[in-house]
Amino acid sequence: MLFEYQLPLTSKRADVVLVGQHPKTGGPSYLVVELKQWSNAERFEDSDTLVRIEQYGERPVTHPVLQVRGYCDYMLDFTAVLADMPLSLAGVAYLHNATDGGVADLFRIPGDRLGSVFTGQRRSEFQDFLRSRFAEGQSGASYADALLSSRIAPSKQLLAVAADEVQRREMFVLLDEQLDAFNYVLHAVERARRANDKITVIISGGPGSGKSVIALSLLGELSRQGRTVIHATGSRSFTQTLRKVAGARAPQVKKMFQYFNSFMGVEANSLDALILDEAHRIRETSVNRWTKAEFRSGRPQIDELIAAARVPVFLLDEFQVVRPGEQGTVEEIERNAEARGIRVEKINLDAQFRCGGSEEYLLWVKRLLGLTPGGPIQWIGDPHFDVEVVDSPSEMEASLATKIEDGYSGRIAAGYCWPWSDPRPDGTLVHDVQIGGWSRPWNLKGERSIGGAPAAALWATDPAGFDQIGCVYTAQGFEYDYAGVIIGPDLVWRGGGWVMVRSANKDPDFRNRTAVDDSQADRLIRNVYKVLLTRGMRGVAIHSVDPQTNAQLRAFITNASAAEMYMTGASRRPDQKRGQGQLA
Repeated sequence: MLFEYQLPLTSKRADVVLVGQHPKTGGPSYLVVELKQWSNAERFEDSDTLVRIEQYGERPVTHPVLQVRGYCDYMLDFTAVLADMPLSLAGVAYLHNATDGGVADLFRIPGDRLGSVFTGQRRSEFQDFLRSRFAEGQSGASYADALLSSRIAPSKQLLAVAADEVQRREMFVLLDEQLDAFNYVLHAVERARRANDKITVIISGGPGSGKSVIALSLLGELSRQGRTVIHATGSRSFTQTLRKVAGARAPQVKKMFQYFNSFMGVEANSLDALILDEAHRIRETSVNRWTKAEFRSGRPQIDELIAAARVPVFLLDEFQVVRPGEQGTVEEIERNAEARGIRVEKINLDAQFRCGGSEEYLLWVKRLLGLTPGGPIQWIGDPHFDVEVVDSPSEMEASLATKIEDGYSGRIAAGYCWPWSDPRPDGTLVHDVQIGGWSRPWNLKGERSIGGAPAAALWATDPAGFDQIGCVYTAQGFEYDYAGVIIGPDLVWRGGGWVMVRSANKDPDFRNRTAVDDSQADRLIRNVYKVLLTRGMRGVAIHSVDPQTNAQLRAFITNASAAEMYMTGASRRPDQKRGQGQLA
Protein backbone atom coordinates (compact mmCIF):
# COMPACT_ATOMS: atom_id res chain seq x y z
CA MET A 1 0.00 0.00 0.00
CA LEU A 2 1.53 3.28 -1.15
CA PHE A 3 0.05 6.15 0.86
CA GLU A 4 -0.02 9.70 -0.47
CA TYR A 5 1.49 8.58 -3.77
CA GLN A 6 2.86 11.64 -5.58
CA LEU A 7 1.91 11.80 -9.25
CA PRO A 8 4.83 12.30 -11.65
CA LEU A 9 5.94 15.90 -12.26
CA THR A 10 3.30 17.40 -10.00
CA SER A 11 2.59 18.08 -6.33
CA LYS A 12 -0.74 16.23 -6.58
CA ARG A 13 -1.08 13.04 -4.57
CA ALA A 14 -3.35 10.02 -4.77
CA ASP A 15 -4.60 8.90 -1.35
CA VAL A 16 -3.58 5.26 -1.78
CA VAL A 17 -2.17 3.04 -4.51
CA LEU A 18 -2.68 -0.67 -3.85
CA VAL A 19 -0.12 -2.93 -5.52
CA GLY A 20 -0.17 -6.68 -5.99
CA GLN A 21 -0.36 -9.53 -8.48
CA HIS A 22 -3.29 -9.73 -10.87
CA PRO A 23 -5.21 -13.03 -10.36
CA LYS A 24 -5.72 -13.60 -14.10
CA THR A 25 -2.62 -12.22 -15.82
CA GLY A 26 -0.13 -13.14 -13.12
CA GLY A 27 1.48 -9.75 -13.73
CA PRO A 28 1.39 -6.55 -11.72
CA SER A 29 -1.86 -4.92 -10.67
CA TYR A 30 -2.15 -1.31 -9.50
CA LEU A 31 -5.26 0.32 -8.05
CA VAL A 32 -5.54 4.05 -7.34
CA VAL A 33 -7.97 4.63 -4.47
CA GLU A 34 -9.39 8.08 -3.75
CA LEU A 35 -10.85 8.08 -0.23
CA LYS A 36 -13.75 10.42 0.56
CA GLN A 37 -15.31 10.99 3.98
CA TRP A 38 -18.44 12.42 2.40
CA SER A 39 -21.81 11.24 3.57
CA ASN A 40 -23.80 13.44 1.19
CA ALA A 41 -23.11 14.79 -2.30
CA GLU A 42 -25.32 16.25 -5.00
CA ARG A 43 -24.95 17.50 -8.53
CA PHE A 44 -23.84 21.14 -8.72
CA GLU A 45 -26.51 23.02 -10.67
CA ASP A 46 -26.71 21.33 -14.10
CA SER A 47 -23.06 20.31 -14.29
CA ASP A 48 -22.05 16.76 -15.20
CA THR A 49 -18.57 17.23 -13.77
CA LEU A 50 -19.03 19.21 -10.53
CA VAL A 51 -20.68 18.20 -7.27
CA ARG A 52 -21.65 20.07 -4.12
CA ILE A 53 -20.60 18.75 -0.72
CA GLU A 54 -22.40 20.04 2.37
CA GLN A 55 -19.25 20.65 4.44
CA TYR A 56 -17.68 22.68 1.60
CA GLY A 57 -20.59 25.14 1.42
CA GLU A 58 -21.29 26.55 -2.04
CA ARG A 59 -17.86 25.73 -3.45
CA PRO A 60 -18.20 22.93 -6.03
CA VAL A 61 -15.61 20.19 -6.43
CA THR A 62 -14.81 17.78 -9.25
CA HIS A 63 -16.75 14.53 -9.38
CA PRO A 64 -14.58 11.88 -7.64
CA VAL A 65 -14.80 9.50 -10.62
CA LEU A 66 -13.31 12.18 -12.85
CA GLN A 67 -10.71 12.94 -10.19
CA VAL A 68 -9.46 9.39 -9.95
CA ARG A 69 -9.60 8.91 -13.73
CA GLY A 70 -7.42 11.99 -14.04
CA TYR A 71 -4.89 10.44 -11.66
CA CYS A 72 -4.87 7.22 -13.66
CA ASP A 73 -4.51 9.00 -17.00
CA TYR A 74 -1.66 11.03 -15.59
CA MET A 75 0.18 7.95 -14.37
CA LEU A 76 -0.31 6.18 -17.71
CA ASP A 77 1.00 9.20 -19.60
CA PHE A 78 4.19 9.71 -17.57
CA THR A 79 5.14 6.42 -15.87
CA ALA A 80 7.06 4.16 -18.23
CA VAL A 81 6.31 0.93 -16.38
CA LEU A 82 2.56 1.59 -16.73
CA ALA A 83 2.70 2.85 -20.31
CA ASP A 84 3.85 -0.59 -21.38
CA MET A 85 1.07 -2.33 -19.39
CA PRO A 86 -1.92 0.04 -19.34
CA LEU A 87 -4.43 -2.66 -18.34
CA SER A 88 -2.52 -3.22 -15.10
CA LEU A 89 -3.91 0.07 -13.73
CA ALA A 90 -7.38 0.76 -12.34
CA GLY A 91 -8.98 3.41 -10.16
CA VAL A 92 -11.85 3.77 -7.69
CA ALA A 93 -13.35 6.35 -5.35
CA TYR A 94 -14.38 4.84 -2.00
CA LEU A 95 -16.90 6.81 0.10
CA HIS A 96 -16.79 4.72 3.25
CA ASN A 97 -19.16 6.99 5.25
CA ALA A 98 -21.84 7.23 2.54
CA THR A 99 -24.92 5.30 1.56
CA ASP A 100 -26.16 5.13 -2.02
CA GLY A 101 -29.07 7.43 -1.22
CA GLY A 102 -26.86 10.16 0.19
CA VAL A 103 -24.70 10.35 -2.95
CA ALA A 104 -27.17 9.17 -5.60
CA ASP A 105 -26.15 11.93 -8.02
CA LEU A 106 -22.62 10.53 -8.20
CA PHE A 107 -23.89 7.49 -10.09
CA ARG A 108 -24.95 9.67 -13.02
CA ILE A 109 -21.46 9.09 -14.45
CA PRO A 110 -21.05 5.41 -15.39
CA GLY A 111 -18.05 3.66 -13.88
CA ASP A 112 -15.24 2.05 -15.83
CA ARG A 113 -11.83 0.47 -15.16
CA LEU A 114 -10.14 3.78 -14.46
CA GLY A 115 -12.90 5.28 -12.34
CA SER A 116 -15.90 4.00 -10.42
CA VAL A 117 -17.65 4.73 -7.10
CA PHE A 118 -18.15 2.47 -4.11
CA THR A 119 -19.97 3.56 -0.95
CA GLY A 120 -19.84 2.11 2.53
CA GLN A 121 -23.18 0.51 1.73
CA ARG A 122 -21.47 -1.42 -1.09
CA ARG A 123 -18.54 -2.59 1.03
CA SER A 124 -19.00 -6.22 0.06
CA GLU A 125 -19.07 -5.28 -3.64
CA PHE A 126 -15.88 -3.31 -3.12
CA GLN A 127 -14.25 -6.36 -1.55
CA ASP A 128 -15.29 -8.46 -4.56
CA PHE A 129 -13.78 -5.82 -6.84
CA LEU A 130 -10.51 -5.95 -4.91
CA ARG A 131 -10.41 -9.74 -5.28
CA SER A 132 -10.85 -9.32 -9.04
CA ARG A 133 -7.74 -7.12 -9.12
CA PHE A 134 -5.43 -8.82 -6.62
CA ALA A 135 -4.45 -12.45 -6.06
CA GLU A 136 -4.65 -13.36 -2.38
CA GLY A 137 -1.45 -14.27 -0.62
CA GLN A 138 0.84 -12.81 -3.30
CA SER A 139 3.32 -10.06 -2.42
CA GLY A 140 3.29 -6.85 -4.44
CA ALA A 141 6.58 -5.51 -3.09
CA SER A 142 8.57 -5.98 -6.30
CA TYR A 143 5.82 -4.36 -8.37
CA ALA A 144 5.67 -1.45 -5.92
CA ASP A 145 9.43 -0.99 -6.25
CA ALA A 146 9.06 -1.04 -10.05
CA LEU A 147 6.44 1.69 -9.89
CA LEU A 148 8.43 3.88 -7.50
CA SER A 149 11.64 3.54 -9.53
CA SER A 150 9.99 3.80 -12.95
CA ARG A 151 11.43 6.20 -15.49
CA ILE A 152 9.32 9.37 -15.68
CA ALA A 153 8.75 10.53 -19.27
CA PRO A 154 5.80 11.25 -21.59
CA SER A 155 4.38 8.14 -23.24
CA LYS A 156 4.54 7.56 -26.99
CA GLN A 157 0.80 8.09 -27.22
CA LEU A 158 1.01 11.43 -25.42
CA LEU A 159 3.89 12.55 -27.64
CA ALA A 160 1.89 11.69 -30.75
CA VAL A 161 -1.13 13.66 -29.54
CA ALA A 162 1.05 16.62 -28.55
CA ALA A 163 2.79 16.67 -31.92
CA ASP A 164 -0.51 16.75 -33.76
CA GLU A 165 -2.10 19.38 -31.54
CA VAL A 166 0.84 21.74 -31.03
CA GLN A 167 2.04 21.66 -34.62
CA ARG A 168 -1.46 22.11 -35.98
CA ARG A 169 -1.88 25.21 -33.82
CA GLU A 170 1.54 26.66 -34.60
CA MET A 171 0.88 29.76 -36.67
CA PHE A 172 4.26 31.43 -36.46
CA VAL A 173 7.13 31.32 -38.90
CA LEU A 174 10.64 31.13 -37.45
CA LEU A 175 13.04 33.67 -38.89
CA ASP A 176 16.80 34.16 -38.85
CA GLU A 177 18.16 33.70 -35.30
CA GLN A 178 14.94 31.95 -34.26
CA LEU A 179 15.37 29.34 -36.97
CA ASP A 180 19.06 28.98 -36.12
CA ALA A 181 18.23 28.29 -32.48
CA PHE A 182 15.44 25.84 -33.39
CA ASN A 183 17.66 23.83 -35.74
CA TYR A 184 20.57 23.82 -33.31
CA VAL A 185 18.45 22.30 -30.53
CA LEU A 186 17.12 19.60 -32.88
CA HIS A 187 20.71 18.82 -33.86
CA ALA A 188 21.82 18.72 -30.22
CA VAL A 189 19.03 16.31 -29.26
CA GLU A 190 19.89 13.97 -32.14
CA ARG A 191 23.60 14.09 -31.29
CA ALA A 192 22.94 13.48 -27.59
CA ARG A 193 20.87 10.43 -28.46
CA ARG A 194 23.43 8.93 -30.85
CA ALA A 195 26.59 9.76 -28.93
CA ASN A 196 25.22 9.44 -25.38
CA ASP A 197 26.18 13.09 -25.00
CA LYS A 198 24.79 15.95 -22.93
CA ILE A 199 24.73 19.69 -23.57
CA THR A 200 23.00 22.70 -22.05
CA VAL A 201 21.56 25.28 -24.47
CA ILE A 202 20.87 28.87 -23.33
CA ILE A 203 18.75 31.00 -25.66
CA SER A 204 18.54 34.62 -24.50
CA GLY A 205 16.68 37.55 -25.93
CA GLY A 206 14.52 40.52 -25.07
CA PRO A 207 10.72 40.61 -24.97
CA GLY A 208 9.20 39.50 -28.25
CA SER A 209 12.42 38.06 -29.67
CA GLY A 210 10.67 34.75 -30.30
CA LYS A 211 11.65 32.64 -27.28
CA SER A 212 8.18 31.20 -26.68
CA VAL A 213 7.61 30.58 -30.39
CA ILE A 214 10.85 28.60 -30.48
CA ALA A 215 9.83 26.71 -27.35
CA LEU A 216 6.46 25.63 -28.74
CA SER A 217 7.94 24.78 -32.12
CA LEU A 218 10.53 22.57 -30.43
CA LEU A 219 7.87 20.85 -28.33
CA GLY A 220 5.82 20.05 -31.44
CA GLU A 221 8.72 18.88 -33.61
CA LEU A 222 10.47 16.79 -30.94
CA SER A 223 7.15 15.17 -30.07
CA ARG A 224 6.63 14.36 -33.74
CA GLN A 225 10.05 12.70 -33.79
CA GLY A 226 9.09 10.58 -30.78
CA ARG A 227 11.64 12.23 -28.47
CA THR A 228 10.77 12.46 -24.80
CA VAL A 229 10.26 16.17 -24.26
CA ILE A 230 8.44 18.39 -21.76
CA HIS A 231 7.81 22.14 -21.69
CA ALA A 232 8.12 23.87 -18.31
CA THR A 233 7.88 27.40 -16.91
CA GLY A 234 7.95 29.04 -13.50
CA SER A 235 4.79 31.04 -14.12
CA ARG A 236 1.37 29.70 -13.22
CA SER A 237 -0.35 32.25 -15.48
CA PHE A 238 1.85 31.40 -18.45
CA THR A 239 1.60 27.63 -17.97
CA GLN A 240 -2.17 27.66 -17.47
CA THR A 241 -2.65 29.71 -20.62
CA LEU A 242 -0.41 27.39 -22.65
CA ARG A 243 -2.38 24.42 -21.34
CA LYS A 244 -5.64 26.08 -22.33
CA VAL A 245 -4.49 27.04 -25.82
CA ALA A 246 -2.42 24.02 -26.79
CA GLY A 247 -4.76 21.51 -25.18
CA ALA A 248 -8.06 23.03 -26.31
CA ARG A 249 -9.07 19.97 -28.35
CA ALA A 250 -6.78 17.39 -26.77
CA PRO A 251 -6.78 17.71 -22.95
CA GLN A 252 -3.96 15.17 -22.74
CA VAL A 253 -1.57 17.76 -24.15
CA LYS A 254 -1.98 19.90 -21.03
CA LYS A 255 0.27 17.46 -19.19
CA MET A 256 3.16 18.39 -21.46
CA PHE A 257 3.26 21.83 -19.78
CA GLN A 258 4.83 21.57 -16.33
CA TYR A 259 6.50 23.79 -13.74
CA PHE A 260 10.15 24.22 -12.81
CA ASN A 261 9.58 22.64 -9.40
CA SER A 262 8.23 19.40 -10.93
CA PHE A 263 11.60 17.69 -11.45
CA MET A 264 12.89 17.04 -7.93
CA GLY A 265 12.52 13.27 -8.06
CA VAL A 266 13.12 12.76 -11.77
CA GLU A 267 15.90 10.39 -12.77
CA ALA A 268 18.92 12.02 -14.41
CA ASN A 269 18.70 12.25 -18.22
CA SER A 270 15.26 10.63 -18.24
CA LEU A 271 14.16 13.11 -20.93
CA ASP A 272 15.69 13.76 -24.32
CA ALA A 273 14.92 17.47 -24.00
CA LEU A 274 13.46 19.79 -21.38
CA ILE A 275 12.23 23.12 -22.81
CA LEU A 276 12.46 25.75 -20.07
CA ASP A 277 10.55 28.85 -21.16
CA GLU A 278 10.68 32.05 -19.08
CA ALA A 279 13.82 30.59 -17.46
CA HIS A 280 14.59 33.92 -15.78
CA ARG A 281 11.97 32.79 -13.21
CA ILE A 282 14.02 29.83 -11.97
CA ARG A 283 14.09 29.81 -8.15
CA GLU A 284 16.89 28.97 -5.72
CA THR A 285 15.24 25.65 -4.80
CA SER A 286 12.04 23.79 -5.72
CA VAL A 287 11.00 23.25 -2.11
CA ASN A 288 7.60 24.56 -1.02
CA ARG A 289 5.17 23.73 1.76
CA TRP A 290 3.86 20.68 -0.10
CA THR A 291 7.28 19.15 -0.70
CA LYS A 292 7.78 15.73 0.86
CA ALA A 293 10.50 15.47 3.51
CA GLU A 294 12.67 13.15 1.39
CA PHE A 295 12.92 15.82 -1.33
CA ARG A 296 13.91 18.67 1.03
CA SER A 297 17.58 18.46 0.14
CA GLY A 298 18.15 22.12 -0.67
CA ARG A 299 19.38 21.13 -4.12
CA PRO A 300 19.45 24.13 -6.47
CA GLN A 301 16.56 24.17 -8.92
CA ILE A 302 18.95 24.85 -11.81
CA ASP A 303 20.79 21.65 -10.93
CA GLU A 304 17.56 19.62 -11.00
CA LEU A 305 16.57 21.03 -14.38
CA ILE A 306 19.96 20.47 -15.98
CA ALA A 307 20.06 16.91 -14.66
CA ALA A 308 16.58 15.93 -15.88
CA ALA A 309 17.35 15.90 -19.63
CA ARG A 310 20.17 15.18 -22.02
CA VAL A 311 19.50 18.59 -23.60
CA PRO A 312 18.02 21.15 -21.20
CA VAL A 313 17.09 24.30 -23.15
CA PHE A 314 16.86 27.55 -21.17
CA LEU A 315 15.01 30.45 -22.85
CA LEU A 316 15.34 33.67 -20.87
CA ASP A 317 15.53 37.45 -20.65
CA GLU A 318 17.80 38.50 -17.78
CA PHE A 319 16.04 41.88 -17.50
CA GLN A 320 12.85 40.07 -16.45
CA VAL A 321 14.16 38.82 -13.10
CA VAL A 322 11.55 40.53 -10.90
CA ARG A 323 11.33 38.46 -7.72
CA PRO A 324 13.78 37.83 -4.88
CA GLY A 325 15.26 34.36 -5.21
CA GLU A 326 14.97 34.15 -8.99
CA GLN A 327 18.21 32.70 -10.33
CA GLY A 328 17.65 32.54 -14.10
CA THR A 329 20.67 34.34 -15.48
CA VAL A 330 23.03 33.21 -18.21
CA GLU A 331 25.94 33.41 -15.78
CA GLU A 332 24.26 31.28 -13.11
CA ILE A 333 23.10 28.57 -15.53
CA GLU A 334 26.48 28.48 -17.26
CA ARG A 335 28.32 28.25 -13.93
CA ASN A 336 26.15 25.36 -12.73
CA ALA A 337 26.46 23.41 -15.98
CA GLU A 338 30.23 23.82 -16.22
CA ALA A 339 30.62 22.75 -12.59
CA ARG A 340 29.04 19.45 -13.64
CA GLY A 341 31.34 19.16 -16.65
CA ILE A 342 28.52 19.85 -19.13
CA ARG A 343 29.11 21.81 -22.31
CA VAL A 344 27.13 25.02 -22.78
CA GLU A 345 25.98 26.56 -26.04
CA LYS A 346 24.72 30.17 -25.86
CA ILE A 347 22.47 31.67 -28.55
CA ASN A 348 21.43 35.32 -28.55
CA LEU A 349 18.27 36.41 -30.35
CA ASP A 350 19.01 39.84 -31.73
CA ALA A 351 15.80 40.30 -33.71
CA GLN A 352 12.94 42.23 -32.11
CA PHE A 353 9.31 41.34 -32.65
CA ARG A 354 7.36 42.80 -29.75
CA CYS A 355 6.73 46.53 -29.30
CA GLY A 356 6.02 46.92 -33.01
CA GLY A 357 9.51 45.71 -33.84
CA SER A 358 10.82 48.96 -32.34
CA GLU A 359 14.36 48.53 -31.12
CA GLU A 360 14.32 52.26 -30.41
CA TYR A 361 11.53 51.84 -27.85
CA LEU A 362 13.22 48.96 -26.04
CA LEU A 363 16.45 50.92 -25.87
CA TRP A 364 14.47 53.93 -24.59
CA VAL A 365 12.88 51.83 -21.80
CA LYS A 366 16.17 50.30 -20.67
CA ARG A 367 17.94 53.68 -20.72
CA LEU A 368 14.98 55.31 -18.96
CA LEU A 369 15.07 52.81 -16.09
CA GLY A 370 18.85 52.72 -15.83
CA LEU A 371 19.07 49.08 -16.92
CA THR A 372 21.48 50.04 -19.70
CA PRO A 373 24.31 52.56 -19.18
CA GLY A 374 24.08 56.08 -20.55
CA GLY A 375 21.07 57.55 -18.80
CA PRO A 376 17.59 58.39 -20.16
CA ILE A 377 17.21 59.56 -23.73
CA GLN A 378 14.51 61.43 -25.57
CA TRP A 379 11.79 59.40 -27.26
CA ILE A 380 12.02 60.61 -30.85
CA GLY A 381 9.02 58.74 -32.16
CA ASP A 382 8.50 55.61 -34.23
CA PRO A 383 5.69 55.13 -36.79
CA HIS A 384 5.39 51.48 -35.71
CA PHE A 385 4.90 52.09 -31.98
CA ASP A 386 2.92 54.71 -30.03
CA VAL A 387 4.14 56.12 -26.71
CA GLU A 388 2.16 58.58 -24.63
CA VAL A 389 2.14 59.85 -21.06
CA VAL A 390 -1.34 60.53 -19.69
CA ASP A 391 -2.45 62.72 -16.82
CA SER A 392 -4.67 60.19 -15.06
CA PRO A 393 -5.57 56.50 -15.01
CA SER A 394 -9.09 57.40 -16.15
CA GLU A 395 -7.61 59.01 -19.29
CA MET A 396 -5.52 55.85 -19.82
CA GLU A 397 -8.57 53.61 -19.40
CA ALA A 398 -10.64 55.68 -21.83
CA SER A 399 -7.88 55.61 -24.43
CA LEU A 400 -7.50 51.83 -24.17
CA ALA A 401 -11.27 51.30 -24.25
CA THR A 402 -11.37 53.13 -27.58
CA LYS A 403 -8.65 50.83 -28.92
CA ILE A 404 -10.60 47.77 -27.74
CA GLU A 405 -13.75 49.04 -29.47
CA ASP A 406 -11.69 49.13 -32.67
CA GLY A 407 -10.86 45.45 -32.28
CA TYR A 408 -7.48 45.66 -30.53
CA SER A 409 -6.55 44.14 -27.18
CA GLY A 410 -5.45 46.18 -24.18
CA ARG A 411 -4.69 45.82 -20.48
CA ILE A 412 -3.73 48.06 -17.59
CA ALA A 413 -1.02 46.84 -15.21
CA ALA A 414 0.56 48.55 -12.24
CA GLY A 415 3.40 48.28 -9.79
CA TYR A 416 2.51 46.31 -6.66
CA CYS A 417 1.88 49.42 -4.54
CA TRP A 418 -1.62 48.84 -3.19
CA PRO A 419 -3.09 46.19 -0.87
CA TRP A 420 -4.53 43.10 -2.55
CA SER A 421 -7.81 41.93 -1.02
CA ASP A 422 -9.66 38.68 -1.49
CA PRO A 423 -13.11 38.90 -3.13
CA ARG A 424 -16.01 39.68 -0.83
CA PRO A 425 -18.32 36.81 0.21
CA ASP A 426 -20.82 37.88 -2.47
CA GLY A 427 -18.15 37.56 -5.20
CA THR A 428 -17.60 41.26 -5.79
CA LEU A 429 -14.02 42.53 -6.03
CA VAL A 430 -12.50 45.15 -3.74
CA HIS A 431 -11.27 48.27 -5.56
CA ASP A 432 -7.83 48.22 -3.99
CA VAL A 433 -6.02 50.30 -6.62
CA GLN A 434 -7.14 53.81 -5.70
CA ILE A 435 -5.65 56.87 -7.40
CA GLY A 436 -7.50 60.09 -6.66
CA GLY A 437 -11.16 59.55 -7.43
CA TRP A 438 -10.44 56.56 -9.71
CA SER A 439 -10.29 52.98 -8.45
CA ARG A 440 -10.22 49.47 -9.81
CA PRO A 441 -9.67 45.95 -8.39
CA TRP A 442 -6.58 43.87 -8.91
CA ASN A 443 -6.93 40.75 -11.01
CA LEU A 444 -8.10 37.66 -9.14
CA LYS A 445 -5.53 35.71 -7.13
CA GLY A 446 -6.89 32.22 -7.66
CA GLU A 447 -7.65 29.77 -10.44
CA ARG A 448 -11.43 30.20 -10.46
CA SER A 449 -13.48 32.89 -12.18
CA ILE A 450 -15.48 35.01 -9.73
CA GLY A 451 -18.11 37.63 -10.46
CA GLY A 452 -17.33 37.69 -14.17
CA ALA A 453 -13.62 38.29 -13.61
CA PRO A 454 -11.31 35.67 -15.18
CA ALA A 455 -8.97 33.47 -13.17
CA ALA A 456 -5.54 34.99 -12.56
CA ALA A 457 -3.91 32.81 -15.20
CA LEU A 458 -6.30 34.12 -17.88
CA TRP A 459 -6.25 37.83 -17.01
CA ALA A 460 -4.02 38.72 -19.97
CA THR A 461 -5.98 36.70 -22.53
CA ASP A 462 -9.63 36.84 -21.43
CA PRO A 463 -11.44 40.02 -22.63
CA ALA A 464 -12.98 40.39 -19.17
CA GLY A 465 -9.49 41.04 -17.81
CA PHE A 466 -9.67 44.68 -18.90
CA ASP A 467 -11.86 45.44 -15.90
CA GLN A 468 -9.10 44.55 -13.42
CA ILE A 469 -5.56 45.83 -12.94
CA GLY A 470 -2.81 43.30 -13.57
CA CYS A 471 0.60 43.09 -11.96
CA VAL A 472 3.93 41.76 -13.18
CA TYR A 473 3.07 38.21 -12.12
CA THR A 474 0.01 38.06 -14.39
CA ALA A 475 1.43 40.15 -17.24
CA GLN A 476 4.86 38.53 -17.57
CA GLY A 477 5.10 36.24 -20.58
CA PHE A 478 2.12 37.80 -22.39
CA GLU A 479 1.57 40.59 -24.84
CA TYR A 480 -1.43 42.64 -25.92
CA ASP A 481 -1.82 45.32 -28.58
CA TYR A 482 -1.84 48.28 -26.21
CA ALA A 483 -0.41 48.41 -22.71
CA GLY A 484 -1.42 50.79 -19.98
CA VAL A 485 1.24 51.07 -17.25
CA ILE A 486 0.71 52.75 -13.88
CA ILE A 487 4.01 53.52 -12.16
CA GLY A 488 3.31 53.50 -8.45
CA PRO A 489 4.88 55.56 -5.66
CA ASP A 490 7.65 52.97 -5.19
CA LEU A 491 9.73 54.52 -8.01
CA VAL A 492 9.86 58.31 -8.34
CA TRP A 493 12.07 60.80 -10.18
CA ARG A 494 14.02 63.16 -7.93
CA GLY A 495 17.10 65.28 -8.48
CA GLY A 496 17.83 64.00 -11.99
CA GLY A 497 17.39 60.31 -11.30
CA TRP A 498 15.18 57.51 -10.00
CA VAL A 499 14.64 57.01 -6.28
CA MET A 500 13.16 53.81 -4.88
CA VAL A 501 10.59 54.32 -2.11
CA ARG A 502 10.60 50.85 -0.62
CA SER A 503 7.91 51.57 1.94
CA ALA A 504 5.45 52.25 -0.90
CA ASN A 505 5.84 48.74 -2.33
CA LYS A 506 3.31 46.16 -1.07
CA ASP A 507 4.83 43.02 -2.62
CA PRO A 508 5.16 40.44 0.22
CA ASP A 509 8.36 39.14 -1.40
CA PHE A 510 10.07 42.47 -0.70
CA ARG A 511 9.23 42.73 3.01
CA ASN A 512 12.27 40.93 4.38
CA ARG A 513 15.05 43.52 4.29
CA THR A 514 17.61 40.98 5.45
CA ALA A 515 16.92 38.62 2.56
CA VAL A 516 16.39 41.44 0.03
CA ASP A 517 18.61 44.46 0.59
CA ASP A 518 17.80 47.90 -0.81
CA SER A 519 20.08 47.61 -3.84
CA GLN A 520 18.50 44.30 -4.86
CA ALA A 521 14.98 45.66 -4.29
CA ASP A 522 15.81 48.74 -6.39
CA ARG A 523 17.00 46.56 -9.30
CA LEU A 524 13.99 44.24 -9.08
CA ILE A 525 11.49 47.11 -9.01
CA ARG A 526 13.07 48.61 -12.12
CA ASN A 527 12.88 45.21 -13.81
CA VAL A 528 9.18 45.01 -12.88
CA TYR A 529 8.43 48.25 -14.70
CA LYS A 530 10.59 47.17 -17.64
CA VAL A 531 8.40 44.06 -17.98
CA LEU A 532 5.17 46.06 -17.75
CA LEU A 533 6.37 48.70 -20.21
CA THR A 534 7.23 46.07 -22.85
CA ARG A 535 3.95 44.10 -22.99
CA GLY A 536 2.40 46.21 -25.75
CA MET A 537 2.83 45.35 -29.44
CA ARG A 538 1.44 48.56 -30.90
CA GLY A 539 1.71 51.13 -28.17
CA VAL A 540 1.87 52.08 -24.49
CA ALA A 541 0.21 54.68 -22.29
CA ILE A 542 2.13 55.58 -19.12
CA HIS A 543 1.04 57.31 -15.94
CA SER A 544 2.98 57.89 -12.74
CA VAL A 545 0.94 58.58 -9.62
CA ASP A 546 3.69 61.01 -8.58
CA PRO A 547 3.09 64.37 -10.39
CA GLN A 548 6.78 65.30 -10.55
CA THR A 549 7.65 61.92 -12.05
CA ASN A 550 4.79 62.10 -14.53
CA ALA A 551 5.96 65.54 -15.66
CA GLN A 552 9.49 64.22 -16.20
CA LEU A 553 8.18 61.25 -18.20
CA ARG A 554 6.20 63.61 -20.39
CA ALA A 555 9.36 65.67 -20.95
CA PHE A 556 11.18 62.54 -22.10
CA ILE A 557 8.71 61.91 -24.91
CA THR A 558 8.16 65.47 -26.11
CA ASN A 559 9.73 66.06 -29.52
CA ALA A 560 12.88 67.93 -28.71
CA SER A 561 15.03 70.27 -30.70
CA ALA A 562 18.25 69.00 -32.22
CA ALA A 563 20.23 70.84 -29.55
CA GLU A 564 18.21 69.26 -26.74
CA MET A 565 18.57 65.82 -28.31
CA TYR A 566 22.31 66.35 -28.57
CA MET A 567 22.48 67.34 -24.90
CA THR A 568 20.56 64.21 -23.80
CA GLY A 569 22.43 61.90 -26.17
CA ALA A 570 19.23 60.99 -27.97
CA SER A 571 20.53 60.68 -31.50
CA ARG A 572 19.60 57.37 -33.08
CA ARG A 573 22.40 54.86 -33.42
CA PRO A 574 23.24 54.35 -37.11
CA ASP A 575 23.44 50.57 -36.68
CA GLN A 576 19.83 50.24 -35.45
CA LYS A 577 17.53 48.34 -37.78
CA ARG A 578 13.81 47.87 -37.44
CA GLY A 579 12.53 44.40 -36.69
CA GLN A 580 9.91 42.51 -38.66
CA GLY A 581 7.01 43.39 -36.36
CA GLN A 582 6.23 39.71 -35.89
CA LEU A 583 4.23 38.64 -32.88
CA ALA A 584 6.31 36.58 -30.46
